[in-house]
Amino acid sequence: MPFDLKKVLNERSGENFSLHSEYINPQLPRVLGQIEFDRFYVKGEGCYLIDDKGDRYLDFLSGFGVFALGRGHPAIVQALHDALDADLPNLVQMDCALLPGVLAQELVARSHPGIERVFFTNSGAEAVESAIKFARSATKRTRILYCDHAFHGLTTGALSLNGGREFRSGFGPLLPGCDMIPFGDASALARELRRGDVAAFIAEPIQGKGVNMASEDFWQEAQSLCRRHKALMILDEVQAGMGRSGTFFCHEQFGITPDIITVSKALSGGYVPVGAMLCTETVSDSVFSSMDRAVVHSSTFSTNQLAMVAGLATLQAFEDEDILDRVRRTGKAFTKALDPLVEKYEFLHEVRGMGLMIGLVFGEPTTPALRRRFRMIEALRSALFSQMIVLPLFHRHRILTQVAADNMNVIKLLPPLIAGDDEVELFADALDDVLSSAQQGSSLIFEFGKTMARGTLHKARL
Repeated sequence: MPFDLKKVLNERSGENFSLHSEYINPQLPRVLGQIEFDRFYVKGEGCYLIDDKGDRYLDFLSGFGVFALGRGHPAIVQALHDALDADLPNLVQMDCALLPGVLAQELVARSHPGIERVFFTNSGAEAVESAIKFARSATKRTRILYCDHAFHGLTTGALSLNGGREFRSGFGPLLPGCDMIPFGDASALARELRRGDVAAFIAEPIQGKGVNMASEDFWQEAQSLCRRHKALMILDEVQAGMGRSGTFFCHEQFGITPDIITVSKALSGGYVPVGAMLCTETVSDSVFSSMDRAVVHSSTFSTNQLAMVAGLATLQAFEDEDILDRVRRTGKAFTKALDPLVEKYEFLHEVRGMGLMIGLVFGEPTTPALRRRFRMIEALRSALFSQMIVLPLFHRHRILTQVAADNMNVIKLLPPLIAGDDEVELFADALDDVLSSAQQGSSLIFEFGKTMARGTLHKARL
């Protein structure tokens, strides 16, 4: 008999964490149980997740930015139904299908004039892997420069460009010829480029790990240096791109024109894995330089029809719903709502970012009593304070957020790009409440401890 999805969902409901523990990754259920994030989500609607009890959670993770247009977007859902009903010939391989060409054309049209070619992938990491290969082919050089705190994916090549030790540990030796410089340091970049052996400099326009930003002057100087020393500039727009900053590509706001751009996450509206590497004609032709090399770089599932349909439907929704304008308006609303909290609470030092990629930066207060409390928390574990904000946001207010990186007191907000004034107000009020608890006394510490204790007991029962 054919597979029955409804039957599986009904009969196996509630087995999520036990199945993951036994067959996938036993550590993740342990972590979620410890902090009592182990909910059974059954549905997503726009900016919200709904669990098996009917409780609604404001989703400010958006699948790490994947659900930029929210969950259950009707136009993308309909387009995918249409594609399935059409029974399109898929992955013929010895073929040039129509829809990949149309989606590539649409992406090129939204890029700066130097971008003329697209190579589709299954993920952002795979797009970065492609960028490494294409850059080496185009320049006949091997070195790649990347930045501290960078995150470009976790496959071996992309991991070689990762600025976080916690991700690299235990997986070496990694790809040779990859060297790190401080983010935003033009002098360090110039020093390395002068050696004349650098194929490319890769960076995120806004770093996902920490929501770190460099100045416009740095970006202008970085591009000038790369051009002068004949190295390519690769902008990893996997998270900051696709409208999240308020322009389609974040680098537009710095007035630069990279040689290679990587995108993924939001490209399919969250429904089908997809990524893309966009580049100049010269870079592309260095790889696909003859008929003998027509398939020298490829990926089996990269141009699958469902991914292409989802991508086209997503780009159309961007136009139909004025997403870029909405991001700019909502980003300003967040600034207006959150900036007063920086003045009100000593723990909150800064609200940074661009558009709807927002970092809440926490740090040591100046008032002696508050400073002692903060140091006591941090003595238990580095950057524990931000974790103590994330938990009550979730448990008290049903808002899903994350710390921006390990050992960093920054909470990152990635709300869906369709978020509006209601979501801004809900979050600002919730953060105000949690920070008020942190400033007034030890109740937040007690609440955190109680949550962890319950989580430990819960784990013991599993």
